[in-house]
Amino acid sequence: MNDLSSAPKPERKRKPDWIRVKAPTSRGYGETRQLMRDLSLNTVCEEAACPNIGECWEKKHATVMILGDTCTRACAFCNVKTGMPGRVDPAEPEHVAELALKTGLEHIVITSVDRDDLPDGGANQFIKVIEALRAATPKTTIEILTPDFRGKMRAAIEAIATARPDVFNHNLETVPRLYPTIRPGARYYASLRLLEEVKAHDPSIFTKSGIMLGLGEARLEVHQVMDDMRCADIDFLTMGQYLQPTPKHAEVAEFVTPQAFKSYGAIARAKGFLQVASTPLTRSSYHAGDDFAEMRAAREARLAKEQKKKR
Repeated sequence: MNDLSSAPKPERKRKPDWIRVKAPTSRGYGETRQLMRDLSLNTVCEEAACPNIGECWEKKHATVMILGDTCTRACAFCNVKTGMPGRVDPAEPEHVAELALKTGLEHIVITSVDRDDLPDGGANQFIKVIEALRAATPKTTIEILTPDFRGKMRAAIEAIATARPDVFNHNLETVPRLYPTIRPGARYYASLRLLEEVKAHDPSIFTKSGIMLGLGEARLEVHQVMDDMRCADIDFLTMGQYLQPTPKHAEVAEFVTPQAFKSYGAIARAKGFLQVASTPLTRSSYHAGDDFAEMRAAREARLAKEQKKKR
């Protein structure tokens, strides 16, 4: 048997200057961190090691991760721990609402781990969180970032769409060719269908999706994903640089330059998205509140233009 312990480990690519951020040290960051602990809430900001955590938490903007901190999937890009999750916390919806109330959030993003162990995939907990937020802070706009509800998608979408979140986000993450290695527990076209179903159920709900660049995708593959998203009537596209969380995760194939991100963004806007965020540090919920306001204004402007043409 070969002893691989002494084999040279592949050297991790050095981050370019445009992707580096300072470690969070501000008072606002510390206050947000303590509030999360006091309310027993998990955040994807911490669990996924988001590079923007310092900036966002300084402003008390945190993406809450419901349904626990343990995922039933093991995607090659994600730093959230994998295993058998614990029970669903019945107090979680009230704690999320209390967070929004205490921080005065105008816009909140709610995501979750995958819960393939639950009969509804966790859909009911999303509904309870939305209802708790509507009751406690009715002016707060709500964005949800859901898993794909594998095998339970149609019922989950119908139920959640009825609760009427303002934005329904589900990330495609990468191009179809890379799914077997990067997102093996999911199916590209099932994720597209999920967002298409949301629009079919309630066209007024904004839909959003994102992909990571730097995993080895080709430029034309990214363009095709944009076209697929537009065919599904997705309103908002986010594109950001993939960063390897640990040596056990998928390696970075390329650090995409800011200029390339700008080019991708221009192409996406030309394809008809209402809103596009495309920079190396872009993440699904980065500047989500400001982006939502701009997206809503863009829809109103588009509708006004269409009405004018009909006259």
